[in-house]
Amino acid sequence: MSAVRKRPGAGRGLRRGHRRRYDVLGLLVAAAVGFPVYWMVITAFRPATEILSLPPEFWPAHPTFANFARAMRTETFWSNVRSSAVIGLGTVLVSLLVGALAAFALSRFRFAGRKAFVVVILTVQMIPLAALVIPVYLLLNKAGLTDSLGGVILVYLVFTLPFTVWMLHGFISAIPVELEEAAMVDGCGRFGAFVRVVLPLLAPGLVATSVFAMVQAWNEYVLVYVLLSTPQKQTLSIWLVSFQTSFGTDYGGLMAGATLTALPVVVFFLAVQRKIAAGLATGAVKG
Repeated sequence: MSAVRKRPGAGRGLRRGHRRRYDVLGLLVAAAVGFPVYWMVITAFRPATEILSLPPEFWPAHPTFANFARAMRTETFWSNVRSSAVIGLGTVLVSLLVGALAAFALSRFRFAGRKAFVVVILTVQMIPLAALVIPVYLLLNKAGLTDSLGGVILVYLVFTLPFTVWMLHGFISAIPVELEEAAMVDGCGRFGAFVRVVLPLLAPGLVATSVFAMVQAWNEYVLVYVLLSTPQKQTLSIWLVSFQTSFGTDYGGLMAGATLTALPVVVFFLAVQRKIAAGLATGAVKG
């Protein structure tokens, strides 16, 4: 029985057809995910007469910056920007500092309870935030840290540190230990080898992890709403609620405020996206 010969290029054409289907599917998913963001941004540039018009327009006929000006002129806007920046940067810096040292110890040393420590890290990630709001508030109230930015940073560290340690553990495990041993042979101590050898190679992992910590601290709503009562100390996520009053919702100001709130995180992500891609590829190595 003679074998059936396949037409040359048939397999290549079949693969090309599959690739086109995946491309179309990817574009549809991207459009579905990106459309709410697009609608938020164009609504921020619409005058009030166009926001609730029917049928809806997919591009503002008379773009305006009035919504942004009104949002930035609100009484607590700049103080809330400062609070968000202090909480976000404080959470990122402390979580990276403590997380890098803890991940280094977890990766390089063998000690009693090491496996249990890893299990605890993973378990903390499974605890729902809503279950801890009241206990956290009571603890901070006894310590006199309610309505303070430092207290909020401490609480955020509880949720960002476990992920930071877990992520950086994978990055550090991918760094050959022989490099540290060579540095120690040349006269560096253990900490000196960590600073001069591990930290420079850990830069992509630090960037990738910092994005997660920054997004978590910048966008979190429930805890900061409970812990901060002074309007000037609240963050931008709480500030957005001020556009909803008993007279109705100022959709133009709300969308402009939401765009301004999202802008710093987007800029930060675009600035470090190459490091994030390299870091995720490195951190994929099993520790």
